[in-house]
Amino acid sequence: MRVLLIEDDELIAHGILAGLRAHGLTVDGVRTSAQAEAALSVVHCDVVILDLGLPDEDGMRLLQRLRANGMALPVLILTARDAVEDRVAGLRAGADDYLLKPFDLNELVARLQALLRRAAGRSVDVIEHGPLRLDPASGEVSLHGRAIALSRRELALLAALLHAGGRIL
Repeated sequence: MRVLLIEDDELIAHGILAGLRAHGLTVDGVRTSAQAEAALSVVHCDVVILDLGLPDEDGMRLLQRLRANGMALPVLILTARDAVEDRVAGLRAGADDYLLKPFDLNELVARLQALLRRAAGRSVDVIEHGPLRLDPASGEVSLHGRAIALSRRELALLAALLHAGGRIL
């Protein structure tokens, strides 16, 4: 899974990047709305994590513009704005999920996996392609029922190919 993190706080961004990478995800980080739009125009990603308090523009306005321009990627808002009105506004603006800071890294990873699963039209995490079976949550891979040991990079590549659904990567 390739994630674009849009977070202006350097300390928080560093922690999220390191944590997601430790979970085997590929993560790119940007700090501003302008950098986010530039990254989305050239880099394929599967899901976006969006902070609302960006220095050059409110993240909510960025989200609304991206949705108005047809971007269908799943977006998880990760913010300290905890009022019910903010959560409702974020979801109505096009966010697929809303998580409050502070958060648990395992919950963030689980929510990202759920977003990706729903975007692919699946209700369960396990991906099957013929005799090949991949459980992204546990990293277990089997072929014809026999376990296959893969390196983290091989696992990430296999997951990307299976999530692509026939698209060229």
